[in-house]
Amino acid sequence: MINSSVCAQSLVPLGASDSGRMSSSGGGSSLQVHAVRLGPGQELLGSLQAFVEERRLRAPFIITCVGSVTKATLRLANATATNTNEVIHLSGRFEIVSLVGTLNRDAHVHICLSDGEGRTVGGHVMGDLEVFTTAEVVIGEAVDLQFTREMDERTGFPELVIQQR
Repeated sequence: MINSSVCAQSLVPLGASDSGRMSSSGGGSSLQVHAVRLGPGQELLGSLQAFVEERRLRAPFIITCVGSVTKATLRLANATATNTNEVIHLSGRFEIVSLVGTLNRDAHVHICLSDGEGRTVGGHVMGDLEVFTTAEVVIGEAVDLQFTREMDERTGFPELVIQQR
């Protein structure tokens, strides 16, 4: 079962850096905040994507998350567009140290997990994140924007496209 509550805040507008390398959608966006708690046995990424779909969020992203998982499938940093096989499957008890990313239809989410001895591992979430005790997630939506993904020939991956609504 997913529990959620909603409140509104404002987001400071994004700006271009002095070097001109950073771009944004323009004047920024208002922020809608959602809090979600997932319970034991639920699959974290799929549950978050279902939450986003049910509420028709168009520019959702993860603000923060605390919790634990017993399984995870991650793609490691040395994977490329032509070699995406650098994948690990974890099983055990892990604390969620960090969970970040965008949650549009083709979610782009990274996680850092800590084992019982404090060792960490992280990567691109491929799925199979089974909640152990809880996952308390705060999701933001930039209400004036829409996130989509388009293939970027430079990277070989579908990359984020930010549009005004």
